[in-house]
Amino acid sequence: MPCFKRNRIQPEGEKATMKKIEEVCERAQYALWNRFWDNEKEVFVNHYPVKEEESWIYWWHAHALDALLDGFVRTKETYYLERFEAEYEGSFRENGGTFLHNWYDDMEWMTLALIRAFDITGEKRYIEQAVYIWNDIKTAWNDSCGGGMAWKKDQLDYKNTPANAPAAIIAFRLYQRLHREEDREWGEKILKWNLDHLMDPDTCFIWDGMNRLGDGKVDYEWKFTYCQGVVIGAAMEYARITNNKEYLDLAGKVARRAVTELADADGIFPYEGPDDCGLFRGIYFRYVYELTQESSEYEDLKEIIKKNARVIAENGMNKDGLVGGDWRQKSEGTIDLAQHLSAVMTLEMAAKLGDS
Repeated sequence: MPCFKRNRIQPEGEKATMKKIEEVCERAQYALWNRFWDNEKEVFVNHYPVKEEESWIYWWHAHALDALLDGFVRTKETYYLERFEAEYEGSFRENGGTFLHNWYDDMEWMTLALIRAFDITGEKRYIEQAVYIWNDIKTAWNDSCGGGMAWKKDQLDYKNTPANAPAAIIAFRLYQRLHREEDREWGEKILKWNLDHLMDPDTCFIWDGMNRLGDGKVDYEWKFTYCQGVVIGAAMEYARITNNKEYLDLAGKVARRAVTELADADGIFPYEGPDDCGLFRGIYFRYVYELTQESSEYEDLKEIIKKNARVIAENGMNKDGLVGGDWRQKSEGTIDLAQHLSAVMTLEMAAKLGDS
């Protein structure tokens, strides 16, 4: 069993004053490791307290890997990389000795985490694994709904933003690292399909999906933060490749429309629902943070990130350093890994922006 160094900052009492956002991050990362890590299975569990029956939810673990990388980037403490490797191996094992899966979008999240691991560590095995998964992901494209990437292998005619925009990000990032023209072409056609079929041309709000029920209809009522986040990411990556500011401007419009459409009047994003929905806000803030680094035009979005992080730190974090779905109040019952990860990612993005 691997032995890991504990975080330096221990969880403090509920009334403790957190002077710096970095301290709040460390407290949340401490809770992630000490409350969700299963020393016997050597992988994160889905809930704290752990439930008697825990199902395998692949894509949560991809974001757990991303969160651990966030910790390393912020602190340069190698125990974060040790934890990353343990979770990487545990996820591979729990998924049946492979990173291939029925859900294309789940594989895409893992691929993005592995590309990032390559960037941070320089270890080629991560990008080699990413390319291996990517080759399977590309089988999602088919002519149903005028093209686009399917959500999962046993429902090839359902197309949604969570399966398309992350795939475009993968394609563009692989192009920038491996310089294969085919990756750029894949990214361009996927992004075009997503924008043509699942974006409101008047407001730039991103819809979730179409043909879920086999009726060809768009799910206009499904309004989620992470759909906005991944299109921000895809448009931003394409802007980097082409130096076309129109796509950077598009990313900004999507980000700001999300605030108008989905946030409360004070700019705080409410809980979007149980299970998978718990992760959505952290994904949005990850890509909004990246957008703020591309131009000085997005000071308002920096403040939105900081404002949500402050609410987590001041209101949402309980005495154990855990954060549930509602960031405006402390959760004392069962907390999902997805919920806590969303908070960790939001806090880590705020930490990159400086003290709140």
